[in-house]
Amino acid sequence: MRINLIIVVILVVFAVGITFSISTINNKNISEVDLVAINDVVKIVEKNWGQVSEEIFHGSDIKQQFSIIDQLGNVIYQTSGNHFNNIYDAIKNRDTFIDLKQNNEIVGKVIICNNEQEIVEQMKNELITSISLIFGLLMIISILYITYIYRTLLKPFQQLRIFATNVARGNLDIPLNMDKYNYFGAFTESFDLLREELDAARQREYESNRSKKELVATLSHDIKTPVASIKAVSELMLVQAKDEKVIKQVNTIYSKAEQINLLVTDMFHATLEELQQLKLRVTEESSEVLVDMIENVNYDHQIVYDSIPQCIILTDPVRMQQVIDNIISNSYKYAGTKVTIKSQIKQGYLELHIMDLGSGISEEELPLLFNKYYRGTNVEGKNGSGLGLYISKYFMENMYGQISCYNRHDGFTVVLKIKLA
Repeated sequence: MRINLIIVVILVVFAVGITFSISTINNKNISEVDLVAINDVVKIVEKNWGQVSEEIFHGSDIKQQFSIIDQLGNVIYQTSGNHFNNIYDAIKNRDTFIDLKQNNEIVGKVIICNNEQEIVEQMKNELITSISLIFGLLMIISILYITYIYRTLLKPFQQLRIFATNVARGNLDIPLNMDKYNYFGAFTESFDLLREELDAARQREYESNRSKKELVATLSHDIKTPVASIKAVSELMLVQAKDEKVIKQVNTIYSKAEQINLLVTDMFHATLEELQQLKLRVTEESSEVLVDMIENVNYDHQIVYDSIPQCIILTDPVRMQQVIDNIISNSYKYAGTKVTIKSQIKQGYLELHIMDLGSGISEEELPLLFNKYYRGTNVEGKNGSGLGLYISKYFMENMYGQISCYNRHDGFTVVLKIKLA
């Protein structure tokens, strides 16, 4: 519709310009010689020769410019606005010459000025002006039309090119903006829908991969805890067993558990970078759930704990069990002593102080214990990945709690601060 309107405007401007030019040419008529008026002038001049002045022509009907010269070419009289130079220029200008006579002798001439050249020059100037205006208007309209074409046709394709580049590079968050009067609205909208579908498909793929890695990471880590329990019970049975056959069977159990532990550790390392995506579901729970968690790792009654204060805590029971398993397992592994757990409510938290009677760790290493892969200098001959406390810290912080540790003069303590509901 707009293109048709612009074409109509161009045709109208062109037609108006042509009409104006033709009208200009038709209105420029070359003056015709008025013979009657000229004869009157000739008679008046001949009658008043020698006394020619403006007064003698008062009442004359001649409209053209004229000059009166004598036989020597001297100007005796000329109308205002007329500038006679010489006979040669008059002939060149195609002026009209009429002889003046006295006693049948030529005494001078009346020269009627021909305005043809002046009119042609004026016509030329007016035509140049009108043509310049026409082309100026057509140029302005053309520039507006080109701008319109650029905005409605070329610019959308440039946007499509940039959009395609972003899609090829995987930048699916940048939409393809559509103008209100875009002729390719449906076309560009389809491309934007394609972008949205690609983004949704990539998000679904990402969620699927994350779920798989999350499952592997969760299962591999959760398997390590019961395997550690099997190893601990096997070690206890080896100490108590007397029969050679039983000892051999328990050793087999222990070695297989160690093999499983190594395989799970390898699998866990393969998905370690996705640990930050492990989901937690924090709910309000009674503090009594902590008793069951402690009892789940209370092998051979090595844990002594006070009554836990009755309160409602914010926790994910599955993740909290992992945290307690990690800490107690570390105590069994590195301290090898009984574990004492004391609890108290303080400043909006339920605090669990898990204490062993081991040698602890150097003060320089304390800030590093919660780093990924870090293992202290007291781990000689003991298997581990340096991830237990790292994962425990991640779980505690995402359950709105805290974890810390410190050395005592008679052992080592880990403090769990669980947020009260």
